[in-house]
Amino acid sequence: MADVVPERKTDIGPPKYDSMWPPVIKENFGKWKYHEILEPGVLVHVAENGTKLFTVRCGGTRLMTTLHVENICKLADQFCDGYFRFTTRNNIEFLVSDEKKLEPLKKALAAAGNLPIGGTGAGVTNIVHTQGWVHCHTPAIDASGIVKAVMDELFDYWQSHKLPAQVRISLACCLNMCGAVHCSDISILGVYRKPPVIEHSHLDKMCEVPTTIAACPTAAIKPAKVGDYKSVAVNADRCMF
Repeated sequence: MADVVPERKTDIGPPKYDSMWPPVIKENFGKWKYHEILEPGVLVHVAENGTKLFTVRCGGTRLMTTLHVENICKLADQFCDGYFRFTTRNNIEFLVSDEKKLEPLKKALAAAGNLPIGGTGAGVTNIVHTQGWVHCHTPAIDASGIVKAVMDELFDYWQSHKLPAQVRISLACCLNMCGAVHCSDISILGVYRKPPVIEHSHLDKMCEVPTTIAACPTAAIKPAKVGDYKSVAVNADRCMF
C-alpha cells in the first residue's frame, strides 16, 4: 500500500480558522449560551456547561513596532496562556479563561500605558484606516496622524457607554476607499482638490517614471525633460482631480 502523502504546508492564505483556538473555545464550539459586556472593554461568554471566557479588549494600531507586539505577547503568556487575537478594526483582545487573572491583567494593561481598555458597547470603537503614505502610492492624505488626532478627541467615548449605540469611524486616504468608509457610521475621506505638484529634482529618485505614467487612469501624465531632470508633465485639463 502506498504511503499516504502528508498534507502540504504552505504560507499561501490564512490558516484554518480553528487551528489557533484556545482550548476553552475548542471544547465549547457551538455551545455558547450567551455573552454580555461587564464594563467598557470587558466581555464574558458563558457556555452551556457554565464555563466562562473573559475577553479584555484594548485599542491597537494598524502600524505596530515589533517591540510593541512582543510586549503584547508577554502579557498574553502571563495572563492568557499565550492566547490573544486582533479584530478587524485593529483591536487587541486578550482571552482569559481563569477569572482570577482578570483583574491582574487589567492592572497590567493600565500600567503599560499604551493598551487602553474599551471599545465595546455604546461607545466609539477603534478607527480602521488605510495605509497612507507609509505604503500606498495613491493617497491624497496620510492616515495615522489624522486617526490619532480624532481618537484623542473621542477617547472618553472609547472608555464609556455614553452613546445611544456603538459608533464606527473609518478613514480612507483616497477615493479607492479601501478603508471600509462606505460601511461605517462616520467616514473621513481624503480627496485631491488640485493636480499634483511635481518636484522635478526628486521625482526620478522616488518614482519609476514609466509606472507613474501608466498609473494615471485618464492619461494625463506624460514624460518630460525639465532642465537636466527626467521628469513628467501633467495635463491639468485631463486630470481627474
